[in-house]
Amino acid sequence: MIRRRQVLAAALLAAGPALAAGSPGLVRVRLSTKLGDILLELRGDKAPATTANFLRYVVERRMDHGTFYRRSVPPGSKTFDYGVIQGGLQNDPAWILPPVRHESTARTGLKHTNGAISMGRRAPGTATSDFFICAGDQSYLDADPSGPGDNLGFACFGYVVEGMETVEKIMALPVSPTAGVGTMKGEMLRNPLPITARRV
Repeated sequence: MIRRRQVLAAALLAAGPALAAGSPGLVRVRLSTKLGDILLELRGDKAPATTANFLRYVVERRMDHGTFYRRSVPPGSKTFDYGVIQGGLQNDPAWILPPVRHESTARTGLKHTNGAISMGRRAPGTATSDFFICAGDQSYLDADPSGPGDNLGFACFGYVVEGMETVEKIMALPVSPTAGVGTMKGEMLRNPLPITARRV
């Protein structure tokens, strides 16, 4: 399981690259797919830059050009209740905005517990549109100031309040055995799932 967590964290680092002004406080956003909806509560009070960035993609309808395109679950999983799903614009130059500054969980206090939504990234400060949602508690994605190397974790900025069953449906979708690079190989959805995103 430790090796699996290391691989997942490395893949999320590789998957990442908007800073909007203001702190929107608590904001709800609905992600709609043909498999069902996911209702998010974004924590602009704790992670204002990351929340504002995500909201800009929603309000400007940029995220409507995105998909859920990846899922990562333990090998041989049959229950699909632990792992992550990843979505966004995959660095499409027609729609992405400038990178947002990194808001570490050590500063925000937000943790990668069940239902957390967080930003994919490479180095800190490279996240743009791509995000992931956790199924199950995944504390290894939090910042660990005592850890070696890049120990800043990922920028959690909210939680699913309705629709974890949709998250699990997406995790159960078939993947391509050949698509993807490096640690993401074999985790890319065979048919990416379009997203419609609206502020509630």
